[in-house]
Amino acid sequence: MMAAEERLARMRDAGVMPTMQRLAIFEYLEGTKSHPTADEVYTKVRKACPTIARATVYNTLEALTKAGTILQLTVDPAAARYDADLGPHVHFRCRLCGVVYDIDVKQEPGFGDLVKGHRVESVRTYAFGVCSQCRREAPAAGQSSAKKRERRGPRKSAGKEEGNAP
Repeated sequence: MMAAEERLARMRDAGVMPTMQRLAIFEYLEGTKSHPTADEVYTKVRKACPTIARATVYNTLEALTKAGTILQLTVDPAAARYDADLGPHVHFRCRLCGVVYDIDVKQEPGFGDLVKGHRVESVRTYAFGVCSQCRREAPAAGQSSAKKRERRGPRKSAGKEEGNAP
C-alpha cells in the first residue's frame, strides 16, 4: 500500500481533487483484495467517515475509474467491482460462491509492451470456474452442497476480507 503522500500525488496527477472522502475510498481499495462492489465500499468507508454519502462513494469510484487510478471490473454480472491493483493479473470468479480472486500471470504482456506492432496499455482477463474452497467443500460425486450454495448466493466471511486465492 502506498504512503498518504503518494496517494495524494497519484490522485492529483490523474486530475482528481483529493478530498478526505476520496482519499478514504482510495486507501480502502488499495488495502483490500476482495474486489468490493460500490455498496461494500460505502459500508466499509462509512466506518471511518460516518457522514459520507452513498452518492459520494459512487461518484468517487466513477471519477477514479475515469482517471485510470482504479479498475472497474465486469467479472460479476450482478454488480461492478473495483480494484486498485493496476498491474497485469487475471480475475477469477467462482461460479458457486461468487468470490473474485486475483491470479498472477507471468505470460501476459506488460504495459508498454508491443504485441504485433500494437502498444499494450491495459489487459483485462477474466477466468470463471470453481474455487479451491468450493471444490474442497463439495462432495466429489454430485456436488450437492455446491449446488445449494449456488442457489443461496455468495459465501460471506465473518469479519475477514475475501479475495485472495486460498
